[in-house]
Amino acid sequence: MSGVENASGWDAIDAALQNIYGDQEPKHYGTIIPYTLGGPDPLNGISVYEVKEPVAHWHFVTYGFSELYDKESSDPEYSGYGFELTFRLSKSDNEDEPPAWALNLLQNMGRYVFGSGNIFRSGDYMDANGPICQGADTLLTALSFIADPQLPEIETPNGRVEFLQMIGITQEELLAMQVWNTLGVLSAISEHIPLYTTNLLRDSLLSLPAVSEAVRIGSETEGSNTGILYVDQLSWNPSPAGSMSKTLTIGAKQAEVVGKLLRGRILKKRNLTLSGPETRIVFEPGEAREVQEQEDSVTIKLDPASAAAIALLLTPVAGTFAVPAWPELIVSIVPTHIKDSEGNIVESIG
Repeated sequence: MSGVENASGWDAIDAALQNIYGDQEPKHYGTIIPYTLGGPDPLNGISVYEVKEPVAHWHFVTYGFSELYDKESSDPEYSGYGFELTFRLSKSDNEDEPPAWALNLLQNMGRYVFGSGNIFRSGDYMDANGPICQGADTLLTALSFIADPQLPEIETPNGRVEFLQMIGITQEELLAMQVWNTLGVLSAISEHIPLYTTNLLRDSLLSLPAVSEAVRIGSETEGSNTGILYVDQLSWNPSPAGSMSKTLTIGAKQAEVVGKLLRGRILKKRNLTLSGPETRIVFEPGEAREVQEQEDSVTIKLDPASAAAIALLLTPVAGTFAVPAWPELIVSIVPTHIKDSEGNIVESIG
């Protein structure tokens, strides 16, 4: 694409990749019908390089989150969304072409960003609610993000562009990132996944004693960096007539992480906000327990004992429980039904 008129942003990405791969000609997968004209793929293209060391893998690099041609956004500091995504995927000896599912996954990330306006940053994570490769027998059901270890940030005529690498992770690793922090967990597992290469066949690295111990120490000493968590099954039912009880309802899939976050936030004197489809629950550390109900949110102040008591009730098991020593507060855990892209239930939790 180099040399095309007004393609200065594209040329800058090409130049960064040439610094690593020299004259290697990448496999490039362009978009036939532009997204702006009704095409299905938001990214202009994806280049894929073949890498042999330190492990054989495909290195995917997107074109389209940043401004590839003329400057259109009003922010002079950043080009477009300010990043491009990369992805390193293990390559078998008999593979001549990169897997199509990985190309589609990157385009799906584009659909998410273009549709929501939400951007990715180093240290972010995302639950895929199923295998990152649909239909694959893999434990990798979530994604995390870190600066690509070989592609430093670049300055282009349209502004700054960071290369963010997407990494496939397990549910156990996702939970560790939520109760501690993403970059801490990635640092702990880095020696076991060279260049943060995704391998669909690997097990959870939390099974390694050194990794699990690093996560335990980190979460206990530093607490959790997750201050806001979206919970898709979340509701608050105030007291019915003649009753003092109030009920907090959470889905079984996310109950455990909420319990761990309460320990990692409240006991470290930090707030935790749960954001649901129709309500927002804010837990705050306090000297005494208290509930403050607003029109579209609820603030629950917790002393350490109350936070620990609620955390113990938050497990992936359906049921209704009164909080010990605080019987007016009821915690209800409801089953979570995970569905595939066609709406079929593929797993039930709780």
